Amino acid sequence: ITCYSDEPKFFVSPSQRNDEEAVVDRGGYRSMLKTNFEKEELEGHRTLYIGVHVPIGKKSHRRHRHHGHRHRRRSRELDSGVDNGRESPTYCKYYTPSQRVQFLLGTEDDDEEHIPHDLFTELDEICLKDGEDAEWRETARWLKFEEDVEDGGERWSKPYVATLSLHSLFELRSCILTGIVLLDMRASSVEEVADMVLDQQETVGPLGDEVRRKVRESLLKQHHHQNQKKLANRIPIVRSFADKKQSEPQSMDKNVVKCSTKNDLHFMKKIPPGAEASNVLVGEAEFLDKPVVAFVRLSPAVMLNGLAEVPIVTRFLFILLGPLGKGPQYHEIGRSIATLMTDEVFHDVAYKAKDRNDLIAGIDEFLDQVTVLPPGEWDPSIRIEPPKNVPSQEKRKIAAQTGTDLGDEEEHEGHGGPELQRTGRLFGGLLLDIKRKAPHYLSDYTDGLSLQCLASFLFLYCACMSPVITFGGLLGEATEGRISAIESLFGASMTGIAYSLFAGQPLTILGSTGPVLVFEKILYKFCKEYGLSYLSLRTCIGLWTAFLCLLLVATDASSLVCYITRFTEEAFASLICIIFIYEALEKLIHLGEHYPINMNNNLDKLTRYSCSCVEPPDPSNATLRYWEQNNITASEIYWEALEVKDCIKRRGEFVGTACGPHGPYIPDVLFWSVVLFFSTVFMSAFLKEFKFSRYFPTKVRQAVISDFAVFITIFTMVLVDYVLGVPSPKLKVPSVFKPTRDDRGWLISPLGGNPWWTTLVTVIPALLCTILIFMDQQITAVIINRKEHKLKKGCGYHLDLFVVGLMLGVCSIMGLPWFVAATVLSISHVNSLKLESECSAPGEQPKFLGIREQRFTGLMIFLLMGCSVFMTSVLKYIPMPVLYGVFLYMGASSLRGIQFFDRLKLFGMPAKHQPDFIYLRYVPLRKVHLFTIIQLSCLVMLWVIKTSNYAIVFPMMVLALVFIRKLMDCFFTKREMSWLDDLMPESKKKKLNDAEEEV
Repeated sequence: ITCYSDEPKFFVSPSQRNDEEAVVDRGGYRSMLKTNFEKEELEGHRTLYIGVHVPIGKKSHRRHRHHGHRHRRRSRELDSGVDNGRESPTYCKYYTPSQRVQFLLGTEDDDEEHIPHDLFTELDEICLKDGEDAEWRETARWLKFEEDVEDGGERWSKPYVATLSLHSLFELRSCILTGIVLLDMRASSVEEVADMVLDQQETVGPLGDEVRRKVRESLLKQHHHQNQKKLANRIPIVRSFADKKQSEPQSMDKNVVKCSTKNDLHFMKKIPPGAEASNVLVGEAEFLDKPVVAFVRLSPAVMLNGLAEVPIVTRFLFILLGPLGKGPQYHEIGRSIATLMTDEVFHDVAYKAKDRNDLIAGIDEFLDQVTVLPPGEWDPSIRIEPPKNVPSQEKRKIAAQTGTDLGDEEEHEGHGGPELQRTGRLFGGLLLDIKRKAPHYLSDYTDGLSLQCLASFLFLYCACMSPVITFGGLLGEATEGRISAIESLFGASMTGIAYSLFAGQPLTILGSTGPVLVFEKILYKFCKEYGLSYLSLRTCIGLWTAFLCLLLVATDASSLVCYITRFTEEAFASLICIIFIYEALEKLIHLGEHYPINMNNNLDKLTRYSCSCVEPPDPSNATLRYWEQNNITASEIYWEALEVKDCIKRRGEFVGTACGPHGPYIPDVLFWSVVLFFSTVFMSAFLKEFKFSRYFPTKVRQAVISDFAVFITIFTMVLVDYVLGVPSPKLKVPSVFKPTRDDRGWLISPLGGNPWWTTLVTVIPALLCTILIFMDQQITAVIINRKEHKLKKGCGYHLDLFVVGLMLGVCSIMGLPWFVAATVLSISHVNSLKLESECSAPGEQPKFLGIREQRFTGLMIFLLMGCSVFMTSVLKYIPMPVLYGVFLYMGASSLRGIQFFDRLKLFGMPAKHQPDFIYLRYVPLRKVHLFTIIQLSCLVMLWVIKTSNYAIVFPMMVLALVFIRKLMDCFFTKREMSWLDDLMPESKKKKLNDAEEEV
C-alpha cells in the first residue's frame, strides 16, 4: 500500500556531539538543500510504504559506548558513511514491517536496559512568543487510555480511547525518518539531554548561537502539571530546570517526591511498580524557521526532577519544536507518539530498537493494524469509552505459524490435565494429588488472611446454615426423629472441617442433596415395613459406599472425569441453580399456609371482624382420645380466654369472620415476608455490582461494599425486621447438643437387631449411593476446576473423593447425614473469592487474575456452624424470608456464565440483534439450535426425574448424559463440537488413525 504526501514535512539534519556517549543513528540526517537526490531516493522520501522496503544492515552484537576521543572518531567517520551503534541484524529485503517487528521482539537481548517496562506517558506543550513568559503545561497523559486536561483546566477528562488522524501518523513517521534519533544515551539531567540534542542538530545546519540559546532555554523552562493546582498555595511542586545547574545522576529532591506523592497519591496507585516515564514535549516558537525533532532513549533511565508529574524515572523523550502557527498540528503529532508508546507492540519495539529503521518498522506495523473511520460517518469529537475487554496483542508479537487455526487450538482445551491421567498403580492418583497439593498447604492458610475471605465466610455461613437445618428437619419428619436438625448440623460441621483441612480442592463447599433425602425416605419406609433397624441398615449401606468410594480412588477411577464435558456440566449446574430458585420461591409461597391472610376483606366491616376459640361441637374420636390421654375436661376449660397456641394444643376450634381454615388470619406477616424476600435479592445484587459504579473510592466500592454485599444485606434486613417488630418466621437452631431421640447414641452398630445377611445384601443399594456420591462430587469439582477460573495450585479429584468417602463412613457409624459437594454453594464460594487487578490504568477495567485459593473460608464456615448450637440467642433473630432471598440470589447469580442460557436467548433474537458469540462465527445457527434443544431436553428429563417418585435413579440419568454427549458426535463435526463443547477423549488407536490420514 502506498500513501503519498504532498510535500516532505520536516527535514532535520545530523549533528555532532563531543562530550556525551549517545548511540546516534544517522540514517536520516541529510540536508535537503545541499544534497543532490536520485529520482528513486526522492520518490522514496515522498512515498510512505505500509510494508516498507527494509534496507540491509550489518549484523553486529557489540554495543558501543563512546567517551571523549572515541566519540570524536565516530564523528569523523560520519563523512565516510560508517554507521555505528546498536545495529539491526541482517534482514531479508522483502520482510514486511510486521515480520521485522516479530523478528526484533523475538530476539533476546542480554542487556537489562532493553527489557520493556510499563510506561507512563505525559504530553507537555509550550507556545513561545517574543516578550511573553511561557512554561511547559501538561495537556494530556496516558497509562493505557488518553486523559486530557479539560478546557477549563480544573480537572482531567474521563479516560477514552485515543483517535488519531492518519495524517498525524504520517507526519510522525516523517519526524522519526528525518529527525534526530538518539538511542541508549547517558544523561543525568535535562541540561545534558538538551545539549546533546542541540549538538546533533548543529551537524545538519547551524541554528545560530542566538537561536540555539533560545531553544535550550525553552527546553529548560519550568513544567506546570495539572496536579500542581491543588497545592499551589502551599508548596511549589515543580522546580524549574534552570534552578538546578548541577545535578547528580539519578538524584531526586525528596521534598518534590513527598509533595508530589501527597498531591496525587490516588493516581500513583494506578501506576504499576517499576514503571518508567515517556515525556513528549511539543510546541511552537516564534524564533524558529524549521522544526527541531528528536527521539531520545536514555540508558539507564534517570529521574529528571519536575519533568513528569509523578516521581518515576524517565526512559524516553520526544521533542518537537517548530515554527509558529502550526500548534494544532504539533499537538496531534505529540498525541500520536504518546498513543504509540502505549501500544503493546510499539512499546516493546521502542525498548529493543537498534536503529531508526526498527522504529519506522514499528510505526508501519502499527499502521497495518489501524482501522480507518470514514469522516462522513463519524464525529471525531466523540470520545470512545474504554472497552471492557481488550483483545490480546500477542499475535502481533509472534510470527504466525502456517496451517494453524483457532479452532484447532480450541479443540484441545478441556479439563483433561495430568491430574486425570491413569497411573496404573494402586492409589497412584491419590499420591500424586498429595504431592501436588503439599507445597501449597501452608499458603492455603496464609492466603486466607484478607477481608475478602472474611466477607466470603460470613456470607456463606448464613447461606449454608439454613439448608443444613432445613434438610435436618425434613429428614427428622421422614425418619420420626432418628436423624434430625442437630445430627445434620453436627455432621455438616464435622465433614466440612475435615474436607477443608485435607481435601484437594478446598474451594468446594459440602452440603446435602435432594436425592440423598429421597433415598433416606425410601430406606426408612422399607425398614418400617419389614421390621428392620433403620439406623443399623443405613450404617451398613454407608460403610459399603465408603468402601466403594475408596476402591474408586485406588483404581484412579476419577480419571473418567475427563468424559464429563461442558454439555454435562451445564445441564447439571443449570438444574441445581433452577432448583435453588424454585425452592426459594416455593418456600416463600408455602409461608401463606402458615400465615394466611383474609382475601375477602371489607374495609367497612373491619370493626366487626373477630376470631375466638370455642369447644368443638362435634369432637372427633382422635380428639376425644387425646383429651382422655391428657386428662382434659372440655367443660372445665374457659375456651374464649385461650390464646391461639393453647387453643390448638387443646384441639379447640376457631370461629369468627377473621378465622381461616387453619386458624385466625395473621395480618402483615406474609406481606412483610415477601418484602424481606425481594428486598434481600435486589439489595444483594445491587451491592455486589456496586464495585462498577462511579461512587466512592475503589477500595470502598470493592473491598467493603461489594465483597460484604450479602452480609450487609442480611444484617440490614435483620435490623429492619427487629425494629418493625413484625413476627416473621425466624431461623430455629437446636439449643442442646445431644441426639434428637433418647433411644439412640452417637455410635451405631452396623448389625444392631438386623439379621447378619443384611450386612452383605446392602452392597446393592450402596452401588447406587456410590454413583450418586461420585457424580455429585466430581461434576461440581469439574465446574470449580475449569480453566477460566485460572486456578494456580492445581486440583485433586482423587484426594477429594478419598476425604468424602472416608467421612461418609464416619458419618454412617455415628448416625449422621451424608454430605457431598454442593454445586450452587461451591460456585457462590468461588465467585466471592475472585481476584481482580488493583493497579489498573484509568479507564481500564480491572483484569480477572484468578481465585483466592485457600482453606480458611471453608474451615471457618463449618467451624462456626458447629458452634451454632451455642449461638441460638443471636441466630434466632434471622428471618427465614431473608435466607430464602439469599438462596434465590445465589441460584440466579450462579447462572451467569453458563453458555446454555446464552444459547437459549438466541431462539427469540433476529440474526441482526444476536450477540457476537465466538461460536456463532464458526457453527451454523441451525446446529447451535440443535445442540441447545438436545441440552434442554436433557435438562427437562433430569427435572422430571428429580421431582418424581423415581428421584433415586437421578444419578443414573446424570451418568446417562455422558453417553448422550458421545452419541452427539454422530450429528456434529469435530470442529463444531470444539466450539460448542469440550472434545471427548479418544482412544489411542483412533488418534493414530487420524494422524495417518492427515499425513
